[in-house]
Amino acid sequence: MADTTLRVNGTTHRLDLEPRVSLLDALREHLGLTGTKKGCDQGACGACTVLADGERINACLALAVQYEGREITTIEGVADPLQAAFVRTDGFQCGYCTSGQICSALGMLAEHKDGAPSAVTEPVTETPAELTDEEIRERMSGNLCRCGAYNGIVDAIKEVAG
Repeated sequence: MADTTLRVNGTTHRLDLEPRVSLLDALREHLGLTGTKKGCDQGACGACTVLADGERINACLALAVQYEGREITTIEGVADPLQAAFVRTDGFQCGYCTSGQICSALGMLAEHKDGAPSAVTEPVTETPAELTDEEIRERMSGNLCRCGAYNGIVDAIKEVAG
């Protein structure tokens, strides 16, 4: 067991964790933050996406001890217009993937704003590429929705990206 200090949603937590405990399990089982979902537990579905210092990560693939000293944001710590946009555009159906979709979209919007290219981005210029449907779909491709609410998700992101 290792004494681990995690900063989650603005609050510091001291936990006694085994070094092999994933960030996802620390959030859900030790901190009771169940908004972050366990989907595939292999990093393929994106249901466990959280933000680490504003950067999106799959919490199921991250060891909790690796994230000491970093600010972790889960869906419980998000207060963003994107959440209302998901409701308006029907960007969720069953809701299982929604927390990961929202955290991923927030990270993706920040990446885009910073000029990070995607696989479909035209050659990088001084200004970020326009967020077309194709661009959004590519940037969000690591997050699966079993209900097929992709059109609503893209619409919500476009609405917020303005």
